[in-house]
Amino acid sequence: MNTLEYSAKVYATTCHGLINQRRRYTREHYIVHPAAVVEIVRTVPHTEEMLAAAWLHDTVEDTPATLGEIYHRFGSKVTALVEMLTDVSRPSDGNRAARKAVDLAHTALASPEAMTIKLADLIDNTRSIVANDPSFAPVYLAEKQRLLAVLQAGDAQLWQRAWDLTGDGLDRLKVRRQRAMPRKIKHRGA
Repeated sequence: MNTLEYSAKVYATTCHGLINQRRRYTREHYIVHPAAVVEIVRTVPHTEEMLAAAWLHDTVEDTPATLGEIYHRFGSKVTALVEMLTDVSRPSDGNRAARKAVDLAHTALASPEAMTIKLADLIDNTRSIVANDPSFAPVYLAEKQRLLAVLQAGDAQLWQRAWDLTGDGLDRLKVRRQRAMPRKIKHRGA
């Protein structure tokens, strides 16, 4: 089996494994997160390039991998998606709020396909953070509700799932939340 997706899985597993990257709360090998994101993307309309990018979405951000290497191995479509999914802020951009604003502006320019992958990423990370870090979760969930405002062109089903998950997490933690997100953009597949 030498599909684009399989090649991306092998490359992502290698990249995250070379630095022995682990999930923060569970200490599992990090690749369980991209694998979960892929499975979430697989539940909605997708392309093989989207599945490859879902495997690779954290490689440039977290490992020595570069966009040039992604391009050489996986081509322009996958590289464009990975670039749209990679945070662009740097520590020199200021505090967490300032860095998140920079990343939010970058994400707002992403394609609907990249937004769909970002929604899957948000869903998997939200589950983990709400379950394992109740002190940080309110900050994270509020950030993710702001992020959802710019992800409305992504898959409608995943967008709604992410909105409900962040809201339920805030309710569970007894934190005030935004009750409704205005719908300005018609969702793909809606």
